[in-house]
Formats: sequence, C-alpha cells, structure tokens
Amino acid sequence: MNTTNYAHEIIRELRAAVEDISEAEAEKLVNAILAANKVFVVGAGRSGLMGKAFVMRMMHMGIDAYVVGETVTANMEKGDLLIVGTGSGETKTLIPVAEKAKALGGTVAMVTLSPDSTIGKLADLTVTLAGAPKDQAGGEYGTIQPMGSLFEQAMLMFYDAVILRFMEKKGLTPIKCMVSMQI
Repeated sequence: MNTTNYAHEIIRELRAAVEDISEAEAEKLVNAILAANKVFVVGAGRSGLMGKAFVMRMMHMGIDAYVVGETVTANMEKGDLLIVGTGSGETKTLIPVAEKAKALGGTVAMVTLSPDSTIGKLADLTVTLAGAPKDQAGGEYGTIQPMGSLFEQAMLMFYDAVILRFMEKKGLTPIKCMVSMQI
C-alpha cells in the first residue's frame, strides 16, 4: 500500500469512529464548558498534545482555558471544569489531577476509550471515543494504525467539533473569531 492509500484508510477509520460518538455526551461537554468559570485540560503524551490544541482553540473563542502543568496556568476553583483526555483512564499522573479537581469543587469531564476506568469513576461526565488502546493492535475498529493513533485523531476531531458547536451556540463566525484575536 502506498502513502495516499494509507491516508484513505485512516480517513475511513476516523469516519467509523466519529459515527459512534454520543451526541448526548458531546452536548453535555459543550454545556459544561459554557457553564464553567475556567476550563482546564490535561492529558499525557499525544493525548496531551491534542488537549493543548483544544485549549489554544478555546482561548481563540474567548474561553478562559488552561493546560494543566504549564507555567501560566491559573488556580482551579469551585465552578471550574477539568477535561481529562486519556485512552486508558488509568494514567498514573492524571488520576491525582482528577482527584484534586474534585476536592477543589471542580467538575471533571473525561474524553476516553475507557469510561469504567479509575478516572471514569471520578468523572462527572464522560465522552467515549472509538479507537484501540495503545497496547492493543486492531481493536473493535480494526485499525491499521500503531498504538493509540485512532483515539488521538478522533480526539482532535472531536475537540474541533466541540469548538464548532460552541461557536454555533455563541453566534460566533470564523471571521468574528479572527477579528477578536487580532492584537
């Protein structure tokens, strides 16, 4: 198979993965973002990178959003939202972050493959995405991709779709967003 054939197969896998996202779960996350005073996002590895892209886009929309662990991250307080992106829901560095957010009176949302995991049990709301765990090739979706690639790609697409839904609810257009970003 050549490179473009691989790209077509990845798109096919993503299409199948996106079809399984629960609209009810997605809408709960959008509404939680709208209701939050501040939004914090955390993830490890490539899931963390997808989260950073999401925070950047939320900031473009005027949302007070932060990446957990960065030097300019605000303090979490009651009324804030933590979004944890984790395929397994068992990442040892993320569990204490979710526990701390709950102890501070924050809402915990999780974007995951594993809603019944340790972090899933802590979460107030969960969005389950499709994919294969990084230690399991193929999985339910028969992915040709290595490790957690399908999950991470679906996560980035989902986060971008959340932004579009937020824009719709707030009456924002891409032009309005670009104008508000200018310095």
